[in-house]
Amino acid sequence: MQGSFKYIFWIFCCSIIFSCRKNATDNGKKVFNINLDQGLTSMDPAFARNQNAIWMTNQIFNGLVQINDSLQTVPCIAKSWQVSEDAQTYTFNLRHDVYFHDDPIFKHGKGRKVTAKDFVYSFYRLIDPKVASSGGWIFSDKVKDAHSFIAINDSTFQIKLVKPFPPFMSLLTTQYCSVVPKEVVEHYGKDFRSHPVGTGPFRFKYWKEGEILVLLKNDHYFERDVKGMQLPYLDAVKATFITDKQSGFMSFLKKDLDFYYNVDGSYRDDILTKSGKMSAKYKGKFTLTKSPYLCTEYVGILVDTNLSIVKNSPLKIKKIRQAINYAIDRDKLIKYLRNGIGIAATSGFVPKGMPGFDSTKVHGYVYDQKKAARLLTEAGFPDGKGLPEITLNTTTTYKDLIEFIQGELTAIGIKVKIDVSPSSSLRELMAKNHVNFFRGSWLADYADGENFLSMFYSKNKVPNGPNYFAFYNKDFDRLFEQSYYEADNDKRFELYRKMDQMVMDFSPVVPLFYDQSVVMLQNNISGYAFNPLSLMILKRIKKG
Repeated sequence: MQGSFKYIFWIFCCSIIFSCRKNATDNGKKVFNINLDQGLTSMDPAFARNQNAIWMTNQIFNGLVQINDSLQTVPCIAKSWQVSEDAQTYTFNLRHDVYFHDDPIFKHGKGRKVTAKDFVYSFYRLIDPKVASSGGWIFSDKVKDAHSFIAINDSTFQIKLVKPFPPFMSLLTTQYCSVVPKEVVEHYGKDFRSHPVGTGPFRFKYWKEGEILVLLKNDHYFERDVKGMQLPYLDAVKATFITDKQSGFMSFLKKDLDFYYNVDGSYRDDILTKSGKMSAKYKGKFTLTKSPYLCTEYVGILVDTNLSIVKNSPLKIKKIRQAINYAIDRDKLIKYLRNGIGIAATSGFVPKGMPGFDSTKVHGYVYDQKKAARLLTEAGFPDGKGLPEITLNTTTTYKDLIEFIQGELTAIGIKVKIDVSPSSSLRELMAKNHVNFFRGSWLADYADGENFLSMFYSKNKVPNGPNYFAFYNKDFDRLFEQSYYEADNDKRFELYRKMDQMVMDFSPVVPLFYDQSVVMLQNNISGYAFNPLSLMILKRIKKG
């Protein structure tokens, strides 16, 4: 009975404090209102595997390091670090002023100071089979065991790797690598997902799944702005869970939401012109910003001729794969199917926005029907004559994009049949090398080109790795392994570009476009951080 009363009382408080945007502002409370249309599965950073979980854990937790808007790794709880000469030992010097959020589990309910032992526990938790974290890959092939994480003293933490991994500091910026308090995690068990306690700029207050989530300002947060003012500026973050994108957008138009992410096809033409500009109807009513997003949309091709599915496919011929690459007008695709959202992927598989990306040094494929036709002729199929029909596999969501590609290939004589499957079914087929020609996308887990090129490394063959193309090339593998021992970023990026060019020349993939994120904000919002990982950072948001 008492629990029911508390619940009703809290709903009453929420309705007064948060439900009315105007009242929240009038009361001097700065509440940032967002909508999570894809729901929220967990706020435990060990399970931060999708965007909404990443967004919310990023408000509640911190790690050793973080990324800035230029995707550089900068200090967070670790104020400095050293890397050994063999690049296998990382030593972190921790701040002394970082405390966990208050929680009844702590002594007197007050959050205690973070120490190196907390990182030992948090990082081992990712590879602990009992936890079964979706972030286990972070350390699974990089450390030997639990003893690879060492608390030298309260403020010095060390990690020992089994071999060098130059993007390691970038890897540590992921939300999986957040610090959590052992006693709180063990007390709540699996319920830690809905009772998160971290060190971040906002602390958890309330979550009714599928309806509302409330985070409040952490009054003891350790970070300050350049003027020495304590972060965050906001008093609270409130999230709703309207699943219908049209309804969510209407809430934004009514100013019930301060932020809206991406433009759904159902109302894309209403907001954007075909060239990607905001339509006159909405000019001045809110801001819309397009920015690079580390995601490459592609069509993949199986190329290992030892596979029976490849032996009988014309796609085993490199010139046909290259013809397909030349036959697609990527700019037209982006203009008419996406209202200008995206950048034609003509400079390799690694997307624009990634450190080291250089469109002048990696040459992919531009639209050239004549060249595509010539390659088909050279392959022995002039105008597609004698070429068997090819099946292109996709999901319902991307059927219009694949139909566009079907039309482009038909124009040069390549007959294409479309096979539509549920997302889970197609992923399973890709993970078994059971589809010859398939639509896919690759989204960066961390800001390093290695994350994209790893898809073409021989040792990452399916089902345990992401080499869906069955691309096995000794020269590529040699460069990929060499990059692990190259600490100089510029030299490593040069190796990445050589590998990317190898992939383009052999054509096991048809890069379509590098994605862009679209962020809409009310005019009274400032300080939103735009970064190519589309990581939501709210600690510097100001609401006027």
